[in-house]
Amino acid sequence: MSYEAFELAASLKVGDKAPNFTLPDTELQPVSLNDFQGRRLVLAFFVNAFTSACTKEMCAFRDSMARLTNLKAQVIGISVNDPFSNKAFAEKHKLPFPILSDYTRGVIKAYGVEKFDFAGLKGYTTAQRAIFIIDQNGVIRYIWITENSDEEPNYTEIETELEKLK
Repeated sequence: MSYEAFELAASLKVGDKAPNFTLPDTELQPVSLNDFQGRRLVLAFFVNAFTSACTKEMCAFRDSMARLTNLKAQVIGISVNDPFSNKAFAEKHKLPFPILSDYTRGVIKAYGVEKFDFAGLKGYTTAQRAIFIIDQNGVIRYIWITENSDEEPNYTEIETELEKLK
């Protein structure tokens, strides 16, 4: 991705069209953002599978699936972990939504949520914890990004934002 493209991606804002992507799921099947056209989406970028904060976050989404389904929302988890680690993570925690692998880190760059030198490891890049709510027309309606990898999103606020899309 060119520097200009990265600058554009890093400046995504509410009202922008969500960048399309295709990533492998836990069964190595390609999943595209466009596959969910006409549905409300909660894209949940998480730092790393099996870390305590990421486990709490993904399990919170799992535990609120009934409410999210009533709001006609589909959760999609995205991490830079390989599909095999994501599969073990999804199975261990019985996650009922797709967990996608951005192992090439192209999607975290496109969405401007790339976190450099994670955990003090020079050159190791992961996703920042971030939430993007995308409406049924593919438009970003809510963005939450944190630098603090231990901070969880405000789940009530996410549901409130989804309610506004009805």
